[in-house]
Amino acid sequence: MHIKRLQLKKLFNTRDLGGMPAADGRVIRHGRLIRSGKLYKLPDETVEKLKALNLKTVVDLRIFTECEEYPDTVIEGVEYIHLPLLCTATPGITREKSMTRTMAIESRRIKNEFGTADNYMVAMYKMVLFSEEPVALLKKLMRLIIENDGCILWHCSGGKDRAGLVTMLVESLLGVDEKIIVEDYVASHRFQRRKFFWNRFGLVIAPLVRRFKKILFGMMAAKPRYITETMNEIKAKHGSVINYCKEMLDVTDEDIALMREKYLEPAK
Repeated sequence: MHIKRLQLKKLFNTRDLGGMPAADGRVIRHGRLIRSGKLYKLPDETVEKLKALNLKTVVDLRIFTECEEYPDTVIEGVEYIHLPLLCTATPGITREKSMTRTMAIESRRIKNEFGTADNYMVAMYKMVLFSEEPVALLKKLMRLIIENDGCILWHCSGGKDRAGLVTMLVESLLGVDEKIIVEDYVASHRFQRRKFFWNRFGLVIAPLVRRFKKILFGMMAAKPRYITETMNEIKAKHGSVINYCKEMLDVTDEDIALMREKYLEPAK
């Protein structure tokens, strides 16, 4: 299917999962599950459009430094929940005061520890899904999604990595085909093409060693292998993404049935 984004000013990687083919020939309902990048300095027209979607809950997956640098726009009547997922494969680095500095330092480690940006990205995704602290937060997030009765939005900084992992889990539980899950993940690159261009331009002129620039270029991408290798690791350890959610995130068969009842509807 062709993945579309929500047309919202200042939000370039926001999309409603509604319309995706899911379990039993049904589709995901519109206006219930939204993934996004940061909600920083949103104009009034974007705020009003989010209100019109009956947005009830925003889950911020960013670490504290990101929240301090780019705080979410507060929307009246919306509950904000902070579940800070680590965003590097070397957890100690998230104590840095600036995300720009975090990535600069991280790039210097990647060459020695991971070899390439591709290896690093897959390692980072696995760290989020299999480490104790982020798994505890993912449990809370899945419970919020299961028990939610309105529209819930989860976001990180760019809407690609942490938001992408959460989306992969949710889509899997709702019975979305793996090819569509990958297509949705990869769409982040298309939706943030302008941002990627200017970020790459900034790196080109930045006084960094060439090999570090190459690594940082790779970290900006949303390559299919990042999510497919992550799902393959889940399958190797748990048999399927749904089994991972059951065994690691305490999701039950009853929870899955409830999610599908809430979030799916007959295809039109």
